[in-house]
Amino acid sequence: MIAADAEIAFDPDRLWTPHPLDEESESARFTTLYLGAAGMVWALDRLARLGTVELSRDWAAVAAALPERYAVQPDFEEEYGGRIPSLMLGDAGVLLVAHGFAPTPELERRLLEVVRSNEQNRTRELLWGSSGTMLSAQVLWERTGDAEWRDAWRASADWLWDEWRGEVWTQQFDERRRHVLGPAHGLAGNVLVLARGDLLEPERRRELERRAVEAISRHALRDDGLVQWPPSLEEAGQPAKLRVQWCHGAPGIVASLASLAPGDDELTALLEAGGELTWRAGPLVKGAGLCHGTGGNGYAFLKLLDRMGDERWLERARRFAMHALEQVERARSQYGRGRHTLFTGDLGTALYLQSCLDADSAFPTLDAF
Repeated sequence: MIAADAEIAFDPDRLWTPHPLDEESESARFTTLYLGAAGMVWALDRLARLGTVELSRDWAAVAAALPERYAVQPDFEEEYGGRIPSLMLGDAGVLLVAHGFAPTPELERRLLEVVRSNEQNRTRELLWGSSGTMLSAQVLWERTGDAEWRDAWRASADWLWDEWRGEVWTQQFDERRRHVLGPAHGLAGNVLVLARGDLLEPERRRELERRAVEAISRHALRDDGLVQWPPSLEEAGQPAKLRVQWCHGAPGIVASLASLAPGDDELTALLEAGGELTWRAGPLVKGAGLCHGTGGNGYAFLKLLDRMGDERWLERARRFAMHALEQVERARSQYGRGRHTLFTGDLGTALYLQSCLDADSAFPTLDAF
């Protein structure tokens, strides 16, 4: 139902109309991975490859056209003054999706330039920064085996590693400096990318695990067997700032770090307590999606299933899935339409539902591209 609605809602010229919860202007046209058409066609193709749906059209031509559409009219052009190299919100994600449908030397050349140009992005995080474009390089290394991609990944990794000067990286957004803990904009996302696959040297990986565990243990907020984390160190003493969602808070920390140091009992106990908090907090009222919705939170349970082998986490994930499906249906009734994005919308929820059926913890794009 979700995939079929997404296909029906597509317009070749206008792509997908933004949802009111994502964008006030219906005339906006997003092409990128997080909110735009690249994320939509990637998710539809992913569902088809998993055997979940039979699509009514071939999306390869749409994917192939997205890099030029983005180049001509970048998402958020007014806010950021043109094209940006970001994986989630810029060039890298669009090129990576197009390459997945139909790889060409030209797409590879352009994407390699983007990865190299973003090597020292001062945001030092996943959505905008070098860890996001590092993930692009790793995916191309896996697809092609070309050493240029491995070398590009390592160049960014070396810089990011050198920038890890305290317990937590310093993020700089405009003139604001923060020390963020979650996966979207901080520590957990950087660690996830550095630890993903086997490109990090064994000695450095051991140090990565040691430092990451030490940081999340030190900054954990513990109470009666539950654990939560503040969005940033600057917000640690502000209870009103606490969030229980993938992008900020326990669910994202658990989902991002659950594959780390599998034999570390201290880490297991910490992550289990974060999962317990996520369960007791219940499904999010914000919606069903991945970034700040019930589906994204549910991946914490699937990750704990992998780490601990305890079937109660799968049961909890599936109960969240049923609630997420109800949330999609209620939102459609309220707004008279679907929400057509990967990270905030219905297709991200559909991928979570399939993950629960398959007992598969791979978080969309970050673990499986």
